[in-house]
Amino acid sequence: MVAASTWVRTLCCIATSAGYVLIVQPGTSIRPALGAGGEAITISDAWVQAVEKPGADVALSMTVRNAAEVADALLRVRCPVANFSVKHAVDRGEGSPAMREIPSIPIAANSATVLKPDAYHVMLVQARQALAAGEAFNCSIVFQKAGTIETEVKVHGLP
Repeated sequence: MVAASTWVRTLCCIATSAGYVLIVQPGTSIRPALGAGGEAITISDAWVQAVEKPGADVALSMTVRNAAEVADALLRVRCPVANFSVKHAVDRGEGSPAMREIPSIPIAANSATVLKPDAYHVMLVQARQALAAGEAFNCSIVFQKAGTIETEVKVHGLP
């Protein structure tokens, strides 16, 4: 869809392909805040522990940096090495910590969110194969605003 503009006194209305209408003053620059590589969201240090046999569950750890001025949310993860994935938060109430399934993982604006087993994380459920230390595979990480980002995940040795 091509953006349509209409002048109303000293304001400009811009209809976007997402269905939003932005009202700005003429001459205003509209652009997203981007990271050094041109992306608002970047992923680094993605890894899992080795898995000796198929069928095991393994936590996917990574650092998600959001250079945008607005928050985002991690919605889903697709990896060829697991049947499906589940997003978790870890609750620390009375007693031992407990994992709780959540619909999305919040990614705050202008910050880094570290996903790790004792905090927010993604659990890769029912590994389709053994995962040996030194191997790597790709996953698609889907964000609400940033869309899909492909990332390499490295397999670390057993603890």
